[in-house]
Amino acid sequence: MTPEELDAYLGSERTCTVATVSHDGPHVTALWFVWDGECIWLYSITRSQRWTDLERDPRVAILVEAGEEYNELRGVEVHGRVEPVGEVPRTGEPVDALAEPERLFHGKYQGGAGDGMFHDGRHAWLKVTPTKVASWDFRKLGI
Repeated sequence: MTPEELDAYLGSERTCTVATVSHDGPHVTALWFVWDGECIWLYSITRSQRWTDLERDPRVAILVEAGEEYNELRGVEVHGRVEPVGEVPRTGEPVDALAEPERLFHGKYQGGAGDGMFHDGRHAWLKVTPTKVASWDFRKLGI
């Protein structure tokens, strides 16, 4: 994918698959995410195996894929490191670094209406800074 296609794809897809290193091997979960053009932001439950894994080892792999038939397959694989941003768990205190991810998340998953992002006191933000990005779009193969 071109950089513009990658931005559009990650901006529109809703669910990613997150792989972490657990105490006994790989741990894989589905999660909502937002892309700000540079980083992936995960809004994760803080009392989850994923959060525990990432506290111990911040390396993560993320897959965002789509398509049913072979000639429709497309996706992005991101490898990176996570860092928590803001309070843990998130209660909504103003944090400048979270203004854009929360605006994007609110628009994508919470309808964009109302006073802004809803916080339940169980989630917190993980910023994934990519170290490697690979993408593909089999629709371009013309099969």
